[in-house]
Amino acid sequence: MNAGISNNSMSSSSAPGNNNSNNAQSPGLKTYFKTPEGRYKFQYEKTHPAGLLHYAHGKTVTQVTLAHLKDKPAHAQPQSSSSFGVSSGVRSAAARFLGGNGSKTLSFVGGNGGGKSISGLSGRVGSFGVSSSSNSVVNSNFDGKGTYLVFNVGDAIFISDLNSRDKDPIKSIHFSNSNPVCHAFDPDAKEGHDLLIGLNSGDVYLVSLRQQLQDVGKKLIGAQHYNKDGVVNNSRCTSIAWVPNSDGTFVVAYADGNFYVYDKSKDGSADPSFPIIKDQTQFSVSHARYSKNPIARWHICQGSINSIAISNDGAYIATVGRDGYLRVFDYKNEQLICGGKSYYGALLCCAWSMDGKYILTGGEDDLVQVWSMEERKVVAWGEGHNSWVSGVAFDSYWSAPNSDATDGNVVYRFGSVGQDTQLLLWDLEMDEIVVPMRRPPGGSPTFSTGSQSSHWDNACPVGTLQPAPSMRDIPKISPLVTHRVHTEPLSGLTFTHESVLTVCREGHIKIWMRPGFGENQSSNSDSLLSTSLKEKTSLSGKTLSSSYKQ
Repeated sequence: MNAGISNNSMSSSSAPGNNNSNNAQSPGLKTYFKTPEGRYKFQYEKTHPAGLLHYAHGKTVTQVTLAHLKDKPAHAQPQSSSSFGVSSGVRSAAARFLGGNGSKTLSFVGGNGGGKSISGLSGRVGSFGVSSSSNSVVNSNFDGKGTYLVFNVGDAIFISDLNSRDKDPIKSIHFSNSNPVCHAFDPDAKEGHDLLIGLNSGDVYLVSLRQQLQDVGKKLIGAQHYNKDGVVNNSRCTSIAWVPNSDGTFVVAYADGNFYVYDKSKDGSADPSFPIIKDQTQFSVSHARYSKNPIARWHICQGSINSIAISNDGAYIATVGRDGYLRVFDYKNEQLICGGKSYYGALLCCAWSMDGKYILTGGEDDLVQVWSMEERKVVAWGEGHNSWVSGVAFDSYWSAPNSDATDGNVVYRFGSVGQDTQLLLWDLEMDEIVVPMRRPPGGSPTFSTGSQSSHWDNACPVGTLQPAPSMRDIPKISPLVTHRVHTEPLSGLTFTHESVLTVCREGHIKIWMRPGFGENQSSNSDSLLSTSLKEKTSLSGKTLSSSYKQ
């Protein structure tokens, strides 16, 4: 299998500036790609100011979180950091489909207030970048709503206005002692604390995104601090996620094979008194002895957990790791449900379908694996990448012309990106997958009997991890679209109502507009967002099949 491409290559489009001429596509890259429903067109790019790059830039990989700030409640006035509460919040179904390691989705919205007035803000902050001062200066031009991109590059978190054509971010916050590596947003969080940031040092911060945008100062303000100085776990944060329908619970995964469960309504001071893990190879769960954070430790595996994804209903947690295994757990009952090994090497990313029936994984074997929760096994392999697969996501907004899921023939559109710099789109239609036939011992494939491969005989028993399957036993699917979208290795993708967002390791984000959406199609985005999110809750799949390749 191909090794990962070096992350030291830089884009030819990373010159400073924020005008539209700097949003031109890089030389040698097409500005569109074709699908059966029409052309996806490159619209514009978001990135970091070139002059703000830090020496630690190459040590982290950029991830993107889409964050939609709703209208601010009438009674909610700008508050000091000391008066911001930590009561619970519920993460909506939409939030989980906003990218990162997983598939996050929200539409564009117009008129994000205050973008111009705080454009170019940069703050260098000490001691992990937190201010406890209550004397923050408020940006009165910020109107408290909009859709934003939160992304990490080197030692900084950047925030960009998604609706603006400005290439540069409107806010940057630097962490002097460690690099931010993962983040997650909860649009329905109570009391304002909605943005989680995990650091390379293991520290975790919970802040109000609105408060950061309102403040014109140079520091991260009003932060709740967890795992301070690595008191509970001093290994690197690798992935972070809100648990849906859990009233303010979130999960933080680490490079030592553990993830921790936090409740933001409880005391933030750490309880490091978890028992020693006697067998690193065995799954185990320990609960805190006192009513403090973290409230539980889950030991998953030896080696790093590379990514976590939580099902839409909050019932299941999927993890992928350095050991090459996908593991799926019943969150409430703290039980291993199923999982299995990659064909080769580590798994790097995972994502749930909207209905919780399928899980995508990608990793060092260059394959996209499709796992069925019903069968508790791999049901398809996607072949098409030429290097490690670094991001996967279901497109919960896509629907085909004349689609009709009432006949039970549900089809899913999903995407993947890799270190080969390519975006691949796929259609998964289980009724159309050709299941390999059983092979006689020592013989060639036999198709006359119609007997399926033994891999398909039964659903796997609950609680078992499957070995790497034989290549001949798994149905193969081919991509609908293969398109080189960046000049650098890619690290993630996000689907929104109007677009597909692709991000490279170096911190450049490209917005590809769907067919039917373009420069002159502006918003009614708030109403579009509201409508599309309601539709998503009942959405289970979509239909279409064809093949295009750029």
